[in-house]
Amino acid sequence: MIEAAVEELTPVIGTRAACNALGAAPATIYRRRQPPKPRDPQPAPTPAHALSTAEREQVLEVLRAPEHVDDSPAQVWAKLLDRDQYLCSVRTMYRVLAASGEVRERRDQLVHPAYAKPELLAERPNTLWSWDITKLLGPAKWTYFYMYVIMDVFSRYVVGWSVQHRESADLAQALIAQAIAQQGIEAGQLTIHADRGTAMRSKPVAFLLADLGVTKTHSRPYTSTDNPYSEAQFKTMKYRPGFPDRFGSIENSREFGRSFFPWYNHEHRHSGIGLMTPAAVHYGQAQMMRESRARVLDQAYLRNPERFRNGAPKPPSLPSAVWINRPTADKEAAQ
Repeated sequence: MIEAAVEELTPVIGTRAACNALGAAPATIYRRRQPPKPRDPQPAPTPAHALSTAEREQVLEVLRAPEHVDDSPAQVWAKLLDRDQYLCSVRTMYRVLAASGEVRERRDQLVHPAYAKPELLAERPNTLWSWDITKLLGPAKWTYFYMYVIMDVFSRYVVGWSVQHRESADLAQALIAQAIAQQGIEAGQLTIHADRGTAMRSKPVAFLLADLGVTKTHSRPYTSTDNPYSEAQFKTMKYRPGFPDRFGSIENSREFGRSFFPWYNHEHRHSGIGLMTPAAVHYGQAQMMRESRARVLDQAYLRNPERFRNGAPKPPSLPSAVWINRPTADKEAAQ
């Protein structure tokens, strides 16, 4: 539209004045009036000083020789000079190789393996644990304490925790061994899932789990959703009103843990397990508590049925299966 208006004003006030008045670019108007003619691509002329066909073949023969085949053109060029021989420049060697389709990355390139998505199922407590390490801010900038937490995925019960000055495979090994002993885990019963941190993939932890008959799995790199239950537990902890911005000492952080984890296990009603406490689900008390809740709700309904438009209320269901990355086929079948 602007170009058409410029063309209408041009006979009256000129092209540039019309462009200035309407805010158009004069170069655009001139270019559209006389679009460039397409040019036929012409091959670049061969320079008079270019290598002859025989010389190019000689360069290729030298570069392909067994003694030079693993060397870069610069290396070959230098070796030839040391033998009082000059064929061409390094750049020309590259051009000759490129014309033959022989220029490529010659180094071994790091190829990341295809990491399988972990698909883990827990149908009762002490069959699938998740563990992780989170940083706690220390008293000064760049100071941290490291909190290790092991959680049962089915019940969300924290079976072990510790706060240390550093992230260590030996410390993780000791904590896992203690939790397994306290829970009475038998060989072949348990799978422990973690991300790909240094302590998680360490040999001491791997040897311990192998000796105890425990299966270990890991998240895919940079995929926090492969370890969602540990991540959610850390979020619950750090959003608690009593969680400080910084801990004055490692003993302060341990004191916090000694108050937080009993609350989390025995008082916190978790939305993912029917608003039960993790301890109730972990130790088999949840069904009895749900039946008690159902009786209370039934009595409330009998007293005032008009207040419940959708019929008698029911307490939240208890978990029967908990997945880490539920398979798509199972998701579709459940819908």
